Amino acid sequence: NIAGKFRATVGRVLLNAPAIGYEYAKMGYTTAFEAASPPVTSLHTHEELDSIPMIDKAALPVFGNWHLVFKCIEEKSLEKLKALVAWTIERSKGFGVKVVNPGGVEAWMYGGNVKSLDDQVPGFSVTPREIITWLIRANEELKLPHSVHLHCNNLGVPGNYQTTIESIKLAKGFSNEKRQVLHVTHVQFNAYSGSSWRDVGSGAAEIAKVVNSMENVTIDMGQAIFGHATAMTGDAPFQFTLHKLIGARWSNKDTEVETGAGIVPIAYIPSNPVHAVQWAIGLELGLLTDSDKVVLTTDYPNGGPFTEYPYVMAMLMSRKMREEELKKVHQYVQKATTLPSIDVEKSLYEVIHMTRSLPARVLGLENKGHLGVGADADIAIYNLNPLETDFSNEFEKVYKALKVSEFTIKGGEIIAKNGELVKEVYGRTFWVDARKNADLEIIKPDLQNYFQYYSIQLSNYGVEERWLRKPERVVV
Repeated sequence: NIAGKFRATVGRVLLNAPAIGYEYAKMGYTTAFEAASPPVTSLHTHEELDSIPMIDKAALPVFGNWHLVFKCIEEKSLEKLKALVAWTIERSKGFGVKVVNPGGVEAWMYGGNVKSLDDQVPGFSVTPREIITWLIRANEELKLPHSVHLHCNNLGVPGNYQTTIESIKLAKGFSNEKRQVLHVTHVQFNAYSGSSWRDVGSGAAEIAKVVNSMENVTIDMGQAIFGHATAMTGDAPFQFTLHKLIGARWSNKDTEVETGAGIVPIAYIPSNPVHAVQWAIGLELGLLTDSDKVVLTTDYPNGGPFTEYPYVMAMLMSRKMREEELKKVHQYVQKATTLPSIDVEKSLYEVIHMTRSLPARVLGLENKGHLGVGADADIAIYNLNPLETDFSNEFEKVYKALKVSEFTIKGGEIIAKNGELVKEVYGRTFWVDARKNADLEIIKPDLQNYFQYYSIQLSNYGVEERWLRKPERVVV
């Protein structure tokens, strides 16, 4: 890049804000969402999003451990819950409803966790099952563009695939003509069989079977990438468990009465049997789940860098590449997973769908992920002729071609060419305004009462639209 033309980029495992935008643009991607943001810290979230050039973005505020959400459910007041969700999304300038380990993070405030969908949350007469189903109801009645975005309970626990299947089945009874009613995220971390790490295995095939049988659920892979990563999540009790398990340093955060979080550095090592199983499970999910129901992700930075999407894409299209990679990992995967026996090879069309048009549909971005009338003029062109390429055998060529776009076009302008940035642009920040679909007055007394326990005043809570660099309001 031309010296002084673009901003300094820093980081390998965790990229700084400019680097995130630049790397996405060089690879041919023009939109990315922050999938978990505490409402009380939304201003900081948007300051970081505003510092990311090149791409459109948005953030999903978290609701799964908020005292006020629990209170609405205890009172069985859907109208109050709808008002709270609509008010929060507007105040945080968010896009949808994220749920992280529902009830479990609140239990962590007492030094515990929840183990099943029917465990009662300490201090409240609610369960994870109720939190998920009530938030789906509120989300659907508010007509939000995106469904509830769920990080399941028991993440990172052997045997957790059963909890994941139970959670997926909670979508039964709900429907939406345009999209799914439940999106389950980074499923690799929630797809383990076994009773301990000594006999951990894969539950991916069972999860894929359930997802394939349902028309109102989508998932994303959460593919593990070998090398250094950072476990950085709103699932605070899991982070403490990971810290004890691997002995790495641990940072914990209690975020007012809304949620919590933790950070633990980690390295995924091919010779480690557990890490090899994690790597294999992500691929199983991508191969066995219908391409119209599974999005390709690495759960950056938890599973690894998003810059390795081409590596995952190439493996999904080539059994030969998977066989070569399987030789490099711990052979425990041969008995603990089904990956060695899977002969599925996704087509280029399917893989592009899993990284472009499907994420756009899942998120409810009607002008993204297609080239129809009215679509955003965001286009990626790669130096790869599908009519002359053997995707099964020429996987190195495919990986190299997908690593860097020939041209990345954003809003009709060329912003990157052959891995070099041509022009720095700033994309939009989408936020959803659903206030007309709820009576906000009914939640105000509860808000005023609960803000006694906050470190800030109700009048200072949230983000004004004028503070954002390039906001785009989506009215529903």
